[in-house]
Amino acid sequence: MTSYPTASLKQQAIETALTGDWTSAIKYNKEILKENPDDIDTLNRLAFAFTVARKIREAKKTYQRVLELDRKNPIATKNLKRLQGLPSGGNRSNSAPEHISTLSSLMFLEESGKTKIVELINTAEPKKIALLLIGEPLGLRMKRFKVFVLNQKNQYVGMLPDNIARRLIALLKGGNMYEIYIKSINNNRVSIFLKETKRANRFKNQSSFAITD
Repeated sequence: MTSYPTASLKQQAIETALTGDWTSAIKYNKEILKENPDDIDTLNRLAFAFTVARKIREAKKTYQRVLELDRKNPIATKNLKRLQGLPSGGNRSNSAPEHISTLSSLMFLEESGKTKIVELINTAEPKKIALLLIGEPLGLRMKRFKVFVLNQKNQYVGMLPDNIARRLIALLKGGNMYEIYIKSINNNRVSIFLKETKRANRFKNQSSFAITD
């Protein structure tokens, strides 16, 4: 590989991940680690790229390395937990269409009334958006009539549109639970995938999301 300054390699690693070129993302992140083996952000990016490329054994080992350096790292902790139920068997680079894994396919499986793809408003500055990864889990924080979307470090990513926020606040306060993932990133536009994971008894006949939302 052509020699690049570390900053350029990081940008290449991020850009290739955003376009779904996980093979190149793995390559660039490995190059960065040759210069700084303890770069936690790079290790987390590499582990995620391994995950989407179905290299589960390598993903687990990489997240475990992060936890050796930072035992409370929230990204490694959450993602390693998600991987525990997946087999660590041999890597199968030709077992799925390029850049697509079973994990990400199931992650974005749409269910009527239970899932919703939403474009965030008032997103964070571009340099923070550039660090996000497709499939990265996110969190929600309610404040009055607003719902803020946060990354795994509890940093601001953006906000839900008011109509979605009002509906979700009522459902969350009533006992519903949701998972949120990055669905797509295009410049400073961020779309998320909202998925209902628990429906409270009081809402048993009420869908989380209507077609007209």
